[in-house]
Amino acid sequence: MPVLYLIACGAPPAAELLSHPEAVPGLQADGWTVCVLCSPNGERFLDTAAVSIATGYPVRVEQRLPGEPDVLPSPDAILVAPATFNTLNKWALGISDTLVLGILNENLGAGLPIAATIWAKDELQKHPAFDAHAQLLFESGVRFIQPDEDVQQFPWRQLRLAMAELLPG
Repeated sequence: MPVLYLIACGAPPAAELLSHPEAVPGLQADGWTVCVLCSPNGERFLDTAAVSIATGYPVRVEQRLPGEPDVLPSPDAILVAPATFNTLNKWALGISDTLVLGILNENLGAGLPIAATIWAKDELQKHPAFDAHAQLLFESGVRFIQPDEDVQQFPWRQLRLAMAELLPG
């Protein structure tokens, strides 16, 4: 089965990874092997033990030590859900000060399919750096999935459909 890295950053939708039927359960039903990685702030929103049981893999937060084996299989695609203002801006600048940013930077450079949904307050999205950084990532191949207009819920269904397009066969 193809491997999907689901990267969760520090925002409320990260708490829905197991409870929303279109998130981890739906992605698994579609045929993905889902491995969850999260930013240090994202970890606060997760029950990492429950996520590990549901996926069969530990939730990775910290970078591994040199020589330490990787406990996750290599990804075939990456989904950043939710992508925060902080993560988006650091990612666009190539900053790799957390495990997830290192994974995102490395795999963007490798050309791996990456989809993301930004979850940030309107005020943060009006920051002068935001649009330029989102555009840079878009031009580098990141597919951004946004909620339908006037919808306040996280777009798990749209993300699941976008990831299904990447499944082989």
